[in-house]
Amino acid sequence: MSLKVLGIYGSPRKGGNTDLLLDRTLEGSSQAGAEVDSLYVRRLKISGCLECGSCDDTGECAVRDDMDKVYPLLEKADIIFLASPNFFYNVTAQVKLLIDRSQAMWSKRLLEKTPEQRRRYGGGKGYLICVGATKGKNLFVGVELTVKYFFDALDMSYEGSLLIDRVEGKGEILKHSDAMDRAFALGRSAVESMKG
Repeated sequence: MSLKVLGIYGSPRKGGNTDLLLDRTLEGSSQAGAEVDSLYVRRLKISGCLECGSCDDTGECAVRDDMDKVYPLLEKADIIFLASPNFFYNVTAQVKLLIDRSQAMWSKRLLEKTPEQRRRYGGGKGYLICVGATKGKNLFVGVELTVKYFFDALDMSYEGSLLIDRVEGKGEILKHSDAMDRAFALGRSAVESMKG
């Protein structure tokens, strides 16, 4: 049975730089023999977390919307690549909605696993792909912290990232062949390391 890879396209801009990088990453995963699914967050209708506490008791979100289609994809993935441009030192609002609603999966993990079991990740591996227009040593700090705890909620280890700064114009990443090559290599190596 092949590994299942999920690519989460987090940009509101179709065909932008993170889309192109994630396309290339998933090509690498596919070439390494993985079964690949794609999720375009900009196409989803997701409301914010209501903090109603329902998932604390059930491990399931009480809100009915397009997240109903997302949870099964998150659960069956062995590897997730989350791609988002850097908006104000974090993921896009669209991605943040998805992350906040993943509280239900954290609650499910708390209900189903002992504290000892929660010290180990059993849900797979997660990676971040992020592009920022500016530079600076703290450019990706907020994004990485948010994404790390997103993967933690999914019972996945955070395995690393492809972070590209000083790229803004739509499609500008295509001028950076090294970045596109690194994206392909990331997709391939992530799958190969799990087959390992």
